[in-house]
Amino acid sequence: MFTGIIETQANIREVTDKGISVERPESFDDIKIGSSIAVSGACLSVVNFDEHLMEFDVVSETFQKTKLGSLKVGDKVNLERAMKASDRFEGHVVQGHVESVADVVSDKLTIDNGQLTIAVPNNLINFICNKGSITIDGVSLTVVSVDGNQITVALIPHTLENTTLGSLNKGDKVNIETDVLVRHAKQLQTSAK
Repeated sequence: MFTGIIETQANIREVTDKGISVERPESFDDIKIGSSIAVSGACLSVVNFDEHLMEFDVVSETFQKTKLGSLKVGDKVNLERAMKASDRFEGHVVQGHVESVADVVSDKLTIDNGQLTIAVPNNLINFICNKGSITIDGVSLTVVSVDGNQITVALIPHTLENTTLGSLNKGDKVNIETDVLVRHAKQLQTSAK
């Protein structure tokens, strides 16, 4: 499980039809084979690593549901290691199970206008509500507004400077995961009818 509090960013070093390689941050000194790491929101398991790289296998389902397959060498990704049971819980419950990609609708983000608007697939909009949580490229965020299939989140300067969200432009793709608690509540509500 993750919390959506990004630890660092790193560059993609290789993308193949079988997986990806990412630069290994110095702070990731406790990883091992099998460690779970959210790569721009997608939970991946480390299959190989050295002091400079981390390698992940990626199944076709993950490539299809996320933007990982469209990444190129040099692209930056957000990274978060799985939460330890003893850690402070600071974001929201994030599984790392990206449901879909969404399109960025807002223009270039700046410190002065830190609002990001994305167009969410229609089948996910019922799981998103004002002041609810959403994960965008692995970042835990609060929804400011919902208008049709477009949602807006506010980004503080720290988030803009320390995640990939600060470099987004109109038309870019982002990974999204809706709030798992809302999804389960909706499923229970539907089952009870």
